Amino acid sequence: MRHRRIDKLMTREVVSVRGDAPFKEIVRVLSQHRVTALPVVDGENRVIGVVSEGDLMRKTADQAAAPGDMPGVPGLEAWERAKAEGTRAEELMSAPAVCARPHWTVADAARLMEVQGIKRLVVVDDEDHLVGIVSRRDLLAIFLRQDDEIRREIVEDVLGDTLGLDPTLIAVDVREGRVDLTGKLRFRGMIPAVVRMCATVDGVVSVSATRLTYDVDDTARGGGRS
Repeated sequence: MRHRRIDKLMTREVVSVRGDAPFKEIVRVLSQHRVTALPVVDGENRVIGVVSEGDLMRKTADQAAAPGDMPGVPGLEAWERAKAEGTRAEELMSAPAVCARPHWTVADAARLMEVQGIKRLVVVDDEDHLVGIVSRRDLLAIFLRQDDEIRREIVEDVLGDTLGLDPTLIAVDVREGRVDLTGKLRFRGMIPAVVRMCATVDGVVSVSATRLTYDVDDTARGGGRS
């Protein structure tokens, strides 16, 4: 199946800052470009970290409260205080950066974002040069695929090429990304596999197989016909 690659979805014109960029310049770039984070690069455009609004907010949180102000936030840990006292990107950034490769699939990127609990991935080449950035919003763009395109991929790639089934035995209806399968398979045990494979197609929201029947129940002891 032809899973969408990051290089087809990522933003290629990425705003970045050098490691020696001062605090106010970082704030200015974030504001001007209306982004929430910036890759930090060295002199050869290799990614060395990422600086975000969250990194910069530590300095605000560390400001001494004036008399009569609300109680301040709990004390910062040592590593947070080091960032709060930083004045340049290389002191403020989170490092190493969590990066992806251009050839990764949407599923690869989504899994890494989920594991790391982040909203974006810096995309680098084999030598760690910055080539793009991909966000959660970019990945969600796969759900804008047309229903006809999704149906064609299921019929041709999933049922035909991958599972080796006669596509004429199963009717595939796709509406707003919801897939409904109707027809008859040889064995009952094939139904979960068909459902799983259909669900992996980019843009599929859900898969219903309630109208899929079978000739032989190979999941029951002794077998049986439907």
